Amino acid sequence: MDVYDFKVFIERDEGGKGYVVVCPSLPGCYSQGETVEEAMANVREAIELCLEDMREQGEPVPDTTNTLIGSVVVAR
Repeated sequence: MDVYDFKVFIERDEGGKGYVVVCPSLPGCYSQGETVEEAMANVREAIELCLEDMREQGEPVPDTTNTLIGSVVVAR
């Protein structure tokens, strides 16, 4: 069994009533949920579906080590 460590970005949705999660290593792979825990479970499922589709299409799994997480602080 292969194990992949996909980085995700979590943001509150525009209405402030839930969360949106995006997986930058898999373009178009995102999900949402009312809580962080629900959103993370949903994006896990979305990632699994993306990987299944990629395998069926014969596409390689992206190198997850190419995605880095950083933070930029800006004072105004």
